[in-house]
Amino acid sequence: MAHRKPHLPTKTCEGCGRPFSWRRKWALVWSEVKWCSDRCRRSKARAPGTTAGGRHSPSAPAAVVRG
Repeated sequence: MAHRKPHLPTKTCEGCGRPFSWRRKWALVWSEVKWCSDRCRRSKARAPGTTAGGRHSPSAPAAVVRG
C-alpha cells in the first residue's frame, strides 16, 4: 500500500491550472518548473481559446467560413 506524502510542496500548472506536487526528478530545478506534464508544456504555444486537442472551447467564438 502506498503511503501519502502531505509534506511535499505543490505548484499550480501554467498550462491547465491544476495543482501538482514535487517530484524527485525536479529536485534541482523545482524553482524553474512551471508545467505539470509534457503535454501542458507543449500546449503553452497554442492559441488562446483552444483546448489541448486543438478544438475551440465553448466560450471562444467559432470562425465562420462562407464561400
